[in-house]
Amino acid sequence: MKRRRRAAVSLPKGVHRVVSRGREYFYYQAGRGTDHQGERIKLPNDPHSPEFWQAVRQAQGIVGPVPTGTIGALIDAYETAWPSLPRKLSESTQEKYRQSLRVVRDAWGNLPADSLRPSHVQALIEKIGAKKPGTANNVLDALRAMCRWACGPRELLSRDPTHGVAHFDRGEGHKPWTPEQLDFADKHFTGMLRRAYVLGRYTGQRISDLVRLGWTDIDDGGFRLRQKKTGVEPWCPIFPELEAEMATWEKRPGPFLLQDSGRPFTTNLLWKMLDKEREKHPELQGVVWHGLRANAVIRLRQEGYTALQISDAVGMSVPMVERYSRYADRKKGGQAILLSLKERKQDKAVKR
Repeated sequence: MKRRRRAAVSLPKGVHRVVSRGREYFYYQAGRGTDHQGERIKLPNDPHSPEFWQAVRQAQGIVGPVPTGTIGALIDAYETAWPSLPRKLSESTQEKYRQSLRVVRDAWGNLPADSLRPSHVQALIEKIGAKKPGTANNVLDALRAMCRWACGPRELLSRDPTHGVAHFDRGEGHKPWTPEQLDFADKHFTGMLRRAYVLGRYTGQRISDLVRLGWTDIDDGGFRLRQKKTGVEPWCPIFPELEAEMATWEKRPGPFLLQDSGRPFTTNLLWKMLDKEREKHPELQGVVWHGLRANAVIRLRQEGYTALQISDAVGMSVPMVERYSRYADRKKGGQAILLSLKERKQDKAVKR
């Protein structure tokens, strides 16, 4: 009989795994590998067990046992269950949920989970959203996902306390670069800044994926790269404008974007480069990397492609494609009306 392999567990910060003579061992050490590393603490060998996570909490300085049935215990159980979920969570989603659930833990960690009510959730979300609506929405999403997991057959919650609690308005979102800003970048951006710009403009990918793109990701005339944030794997066509730029790039292993030292670019470094350009040139006021994602969607929409086709090419959900397309669709719709009115006027004049 074959031994069934357990699903891998995403280890929290400070926990590392050691394999010796075919056996796994786990340790906690804050600041490992730095000048300020702490004591190395041995953990239980089974990361799927409640004892393992209790030991992690104690090593992190969270003293005392977690009472059964508390919101803190529910969060622990939910995070431990991630590897076994039918619909897997990407690493970036897991990290995002951890950050958001940390807010929930700080607010209600030792309170009974079943006593949480929609009015409590509403109050917390409104408090956070008064200054940070995006953060409030993230907290609500993570809490809602956990509560839906806990309800039903698991019977860890008798009701969903997020029921009826609404998101804050997401606002206009990231605006595309204006034609003038695109023209300025075309004329003045050089080096790796220009390379990142054309990749963003003509692929519509996030900068967390742009810094990873390289020659080995080309697949039959397009890019195929699993997105870091969502795990989606779009097939992004290489448009003629981008192809012409790439023809001047050296062919070598690794990502397209490399520093002078030979090290890959980070998203933080790309932001610093763009920030310097915005400070020097008023023409670039308000531009962000994510705006190029909107430009890519608008270009495809104006060329007549459907939201589903754009979703396949960019790796964006259909509702999000439609949301980004509104910048183009509204203007295009208005211009179509104006053109129709002019044509009718001319037609009447000819008939007379």
